[in-house]
Amino acid sequence: MQAEQRSCLICGDRATGLHYGIISCEGCKGFFKRSICNKRIYRCSRDKNCEMSRKQRNRCQYCRLLKCLQMGMNRKAIREDGMPGGRNKSIGPVQISDEEIERIMSGQEFKDDANIPEHTWGNNGDSDHSSPGNGVSDGNQPSPVSTLSSNRSVELNGYTAALREQYIGNAMAQHYQFLPHLFGYAAQPRSLYPQSHTLISQLVAAEELAPLGTPMLIEDGYRVTQVELFALLCRLADELLFRQISWIKKLPFFCELSIEDYTRLLSATWQELILLACLTVYSAQVLGDLANVTDKYTPSDDELQSFSEDGMEVMEKLIYLFRKFHQLKVCNEEYACMKAINFLNQDIRDLTNVTQLEQLNKRYWYVCQDYTEYKYPHQPKRFPEIMMCLPEIRCIAGKLVNIPLEQLPLLFKAVLHSCKSSLNNYRTSSSPCVTKGTAPAN
Repeated sequence: MQAEQRSCLICGDRATGLHYGIISCEGCKGFFKRSICNKRIYRCSRDKNCEMSRKQRNRCQYCRLLKCLQMGMNRKAIREDGMPGGRNKSIGPVQISDEEIERIMSGQEFKDDANIPEHTWGNNGDSDHSSPGNGVSDGNQPSPVSTLSSNRSVELNGYTAALREQYIGNAMAQHYQFLPHLFGYAAQPRSLYPQSHTLISQLVAAEELAPLGTPMLIEDGYRVTQVELFALLCRLADELLFRQISWIKKLPFFCELSIEDYTRLLSATWQELILLACLTVYSAQVLGDLANVTDKYTPSDDELQSFSEDGMEVMEKLIYLFRKFHQLKVCNEEYACMKAINFLNQDIRDLTNVTQLEQLNKRYWYVCQDYTEYKYPHQPKRFPEIMMCLPEIRCIAGKLVNIPLEQLPLLFKAVLHSCKSSLNNYRTSSSPCVTKGTAPAN
């Protein structure tokens, strides 16, 4: 007789056993562990009552963690060293007061917990590869970057505490002798490491930062058709892809990898690279010229009614990222590092030199951190926030392939209209109100 299949009390997925006191799946088990070990503080953009299901659980990490606590997941059953295995597997669900839940969700409990070491070296990745606000679905490839804790501790590409000495001891690998430590950084202004300056300058020099050449001017009163807008999007993608091919040939490490590996890397990441470029260095044109073209396109009722749930999800994620990048105002140097880190993804199949990819990935990870902390000393969370955008971009790129081509014009129109409107509202609310013909008050 087949055993009864149990469901996760958090999301309803197939449960794999008793984890931290309650019946749950592997995904929710790992999410809870990393949230507690890494002292994550999430935010809910809705009413703190988001649906929790296998498909929806990644859309709001705040509500997912909240349900874990409400259902009785025991954070004290998690090993303090962050390694697999609970400290006491016999402990069942715990009763936790609303006040204690609020302290955990707000992060106050972590500040007062003397048992948590100053530097945590844990698995900062998420089993669902999610990041604040909008998570990545289960089916995506693992991200080459992991989110960071507030104490600037970091785990890269599956590395654990056993390799910590490689970066802070005397036996540092030759490739990283010039790189700054991630531990014990002085909290005072400092100069940029000369080697970091050189590597970043090389990356920026490889970029084509001139405005896009694809014509996007449109006459007043002209109505753009779905076919015309789709053709424009394809032409833009062609130009952006061509720029990525030229970029690869100019990379400072071009001779360190094989042509076969570059081909596989570009085939797997070109959509992510294009999205990153549109969100950063070309965002003014995208929110300006391209948005003006999409304004002239009016979708039919059939197009509106056939718009898929996948399309809605991608739209929400894109709007979130547009606003996030507008808030961060990523500079060209940070963009160049982000692009290199995202491109050097050793999780892609059939690569011939994974070891070298790991070394290159970590090299530019550290260089980006060095530059960001030097350039923005009063924004200590800036580097983690920038890095957490990369899994979001990978998620969106992975989901875009499932969107029917005929829905792309409507998708881009909706995203750009929403982003342009919110940007205009931001400018209006942040600028002084001036009446025509009068001078602003002092």
